[in-house]
Amino acid sequence: MKILGKFFMYAIMISVVIVSIFPLLWVIVSSMKTNGEILAGPFVLPSSLNFDGYKYVLTQYKFFTYALNSIIVSIGPLFIALPAYAMASYVIAKYRFPLRKTIYALFTITLLIPAHARTQPLFTLIYKLNLYDTKSALILIYLSLGMAMSIFILKATFMAIPKSLDEAATIDGAGFFRTFFTINAPLAKNGLLTAGVLMFLANWNEFYFASLFTISSKHRTLPIMTNYFNSDFSYDYTKTFVALTLLIVPGIIIYAFAQEQISSGVASTGIKG
Repeated sequence: MKILGKFFMYAIMISVVIVSIFPLLWVIVSSMKTNGEILAGPFVLPSSLNFDGYKYVLTQYKFFTYALNSIIVSIGPLFIALPAYAMASYVIAKYRFPLRKTIYALFTITLLIPAHARTQPLFTLIYKLNLYDTKSALILIYLSLGMAMSIFILKATFMAIPKSLDEAATIDGAGFFRTFFTINAPLAKNGLLTAGVLMFLANWNEFYFASLFTISSKHRTLPIMTNYFNSDFSYDYTKTFVALTLLIVPGIIIYAFAQEQISSGVASTGIKG
């Protein structure tokens, strides 16, 4: 009976892995096939690796402009958001003050608000700030989108750090910033990396607000351009798969390198308090 249970457990795990990985592998393999090979047999391996689609997309379609825009609006918010959210989470986790739990609830409740419900106020704000069709608009929006998840993760991370370390630092004369940056921040590196990577991936793949607040190719990002690839290359599936591959592979590589730290950071959110 025990052997049968293990068999079903591994069978389910293998099935989940196949279902998760197969679409990704199919897209990558298809990007190296000719259009005729895709039409003749979409699930057949290519007779030879064909990189003409990559050459075309990278050289003829302003791909690096869109990629640079994506990098700017994905990484830019992290330099502002992570320090701010980390210190806010640290205060909520380590200090006791009136309405602490209420403030934390207000921060994290935005996880339950769909993006479409924020459209009107965000559009009005961006338009009145004269930031429509700029990368600055996307950076401001992405700053707010990552707040709830980051604070949720980082609060639990700081709660896992013994408070006795803060008390010892206070006795030695350390102030708030010294205690935070020299003691807590280094010990919270897994949580900070988790929040940073999740924010980056969310920003990198974000489509809705990027399509709403930008109209020129000068400021649009890769997810938007990938959507246009589908219309421009509607009968050229090779180039469509190339565009999709170039969009999803960077995120996969980043996650692969940081998966252990992300797992540790997410596991720490189970701490009570």
